[in-house]
Amino acid sequence: MSRQRFIVIGMTDEREAWFPPEVLSAIADGRVFSGGKRHHEIVASLLPEASEWIDITVPLEAVFEQYKPHSEIVVFASGDPLFFGFANTLRRELPEAEITVFPAFNSLQMLAHRMLLPYSDMRTVSLTGRPWDGFDEALIRGERLIGALTDRQKTPAMIARRMLDYGYGNYRMTVGECLGNREAERVRTFSMEDAAAEEFAFPNCLILERTQPRVHPFGIPEREFELLDGRVNMITKMPVRLLTLSQLELRRRSSFWDVGFCTGSVSIEARLQFPQLKVTSFEIREQGRALMEANSRKFGAPGINTVIGDFLDADLSVLPAPDAVFIGGHGGRLHEMLRRIDEVLLPGGVIVFNAVSEQSRALFREAVAAVGRRITGEMHVTVDNFNPITIFRAE
Repeated sequence: MSRQRFIVIGMTDEREAWFPPEVLSAIADGRVFSGGKRHHEIVASLLPEASEWIDITVPLEAVFEQYKPHSEIVVFASGDPLFFGFANTLRRELPEAEITVFPAFNSLQMLAHRMLLPYSDMRTVSLTGRPWDGFDEALIRGERLIGALTDRQKTPAMIARRMLDYGYGNYRMTVGECLGNREAERVRTFSMEDAAAEEFAFPNCLILERTQPRVHPFGIPEREFELLDGRVNMITKMPVRLLTLSQLELRRRSSFWDVGFCTGSVSIEARLQFPQLKVTSFEIREQGRALMEANSRKFGAPGINTVIGDFLDADLSVLPAPDAVFIGGHGGRLHEMLRRIDEVLLPGGVIVFNAVSEQSRALFREAVAAVGRRITGEMHVTVDNFNPITIFRAE
């Protein structure tokens, strides 16, 4: 059986679509077409009589079922179909298919052109049906230019409000609405405060230009955190925190779990220094929720997933499996914790534990041996007049 063939045509929102001759020829020869409802409205007059149209709607599984009987399909997509576009979905879902792409400018390119903005070093992210991960990483890294595709939930106003919540008012936002549609197109630039209060026509996209850098310290003094009942002894001291993170080797990790986060100091430091990480933080005390929220906003660390409740009762199957775990609190149940962690820790993963007493040192050694792992690092640290701490690393 011959391979299924797709011709994917990029287009703008221009009501009178213009296509080059080779694209017009592909349309004239086509029999089965597909795209969004907006695309159909624009190109309907160009389609041959008796042609079939398949709407691209969610769930996409139903769309691919409709594709199955056809050997060739012409698909209309927005902008460049390989820029967070439908051609990528085709490649993923139908890897054996033959795909030809005719791109148009994507909306962020069009917006940069309207702004006369050189964009070769712009960090581009998509929030269209996607989580905040890539956008948050770009913010924490302090990228000079950030281009973002939006959707009906993650609007420019919502994005601006979230940025302000985490202290990223150091950007100005330019929003392009209905780009390519001569009657409705509009390009406007705002402060973050003004963007947060504005309403925007859809579809839209935005470009953020940094107005001044925001510097994240390497090592946050413990007294700058909101503390549990004001107790400074309930937080991992800054030198110990940084040494702990070094033992986790987070630069080459993808998913970090902080078990027993208390004030959130280790999670926040990890998020700021290694923004590519997915950070999941566990705390049994309900007070931890407000502390994490206050501290992550204060220090500009969005995207930390907070889980409140007993770690031993948590549904770990719905969380990204870790390749690095720090145990900051265990409530005397270290054996049970390590057994649960051992079940989900990815191959090559590492566990770090800070012990203050000889009893906790012995308990960790026993628990590590019980799950068939070994201690590969043991560092003894004393800070000021506090008790010595042993930083254990187990693999």
